[in-house]
Amino acid sequence: MEEKEISQAVIRRMPRYYRYLGELLDAGVERISSNDLSSRMNVTASQIRQDLNNFGGFGQQGYGYNVQYLYEEIGKILGLNTKHYVIIIGAGHLGQALANYVKFEKLGFVITALFDVDPELIGKSVRGIPILALEDLPDYVRNHTVDIATLTMPKSKADTIANELVSLGVHAIWNFAHVDLELIDKDVIVENVHLSDSLMQLSYNTVKHTKEKGKNFE
Repeated sequence: MEEKEISQAVIRRMPRYYRYLGELLDAGVERISSNDLSSRMNVTASQIRQDLNNFGGFGQQGYGYNVQYLYEEIGKILGLNTKHYVIIIGAGHLGQALANYVKFEKLGFVITALFDVDPELIGKSVRGIPILALEDLPDYVRNHTVDIATLTMPKSKADTIANELVSLGVHAIWNFAHVDLELIDKDVIVENVHLSDSLMQLSYNTVKHTKEKGKNFE
């Protein structure tokens, strides 16, 4: 049977469900209706049911959702029931901040090494994770499991490094370099994180809100 194609809009909402369900578990909540979950998340109950029905539904009419079960099932959908081994290319402030974020490991993302060209950084470690020379990258990838490569280097070098990673067999890239990658293999999965884009969207919405608030006082 052909697997159902799930829209990226639905996939983008799944981590949010996972996060809220985790908070409910921490609060001791055992079951919840789509209406109650809707009021917490500001997503319509209909949207929640439609999203979850893409994966089988998980709820029971008149009972709602078992929070523990739904949390675990969404974790499986997101691939959080297995470990993902991650390397970071670029051990500057951003790279080190990512390596220091211990929650990644709780979600199954294990950062095993950072790479850099700065001799002042090479040989040091971040939370016990070694910083290696960039020239050692090929040997490292050949001899270790690398599921995801994270790029936190200047954009001028991102394409070159990304394509080297692809040629070494890395199939997923988490890209913080402020550039859209041109890859030799179009089947490689790339998740782009443009921090300045997010900040500019916040700026736009802030300015819009200020203008609208000003109009209300006219």
